[in-house]
Amino acid sequence: QVQLVESGGGLVQAGGSLRLSCLVSGSTFSINGMGWYRQGPGNERELVARISLGGTITYADSVKGRFTISGDNAKKTMYLQMNSLKPEDTAVYYCRMLYRGVYWGQGTQVTVSS
Repeated sequence: QVQLVESGGGLVQAGGSLRLSCLVSGSTFSINGMGWYRQGPGNERELVARISLGGTITYADSVKGRFTISGDNAKKTMYLQMNSLKPEDTAVYYCRMLYRGVYWGQGTQVTVSS
């Protein structure tokens, strides 16, 4: 059974940093096809950063230059380094994997105080 488990969320002041992790189990892991999404209060889920199956990295305009997506195949873990956090980054952050289907984690809450 494929499982994605996010961790690393929390409460941080504006300007601070957090690193989210997404651990994959029950499946072969490749950073290609992985991505981070978020859903803020009253908003729809939106793309934060992803790596296509072909290896192309895409960031939402709102996070370019502040967030970095990466992965460690040996640890079967994807990361999202978030710097210079803003209150508008407050959301539940989800990881997603494309591999013979679409899989989502349960989400981790990120709250940025002003």
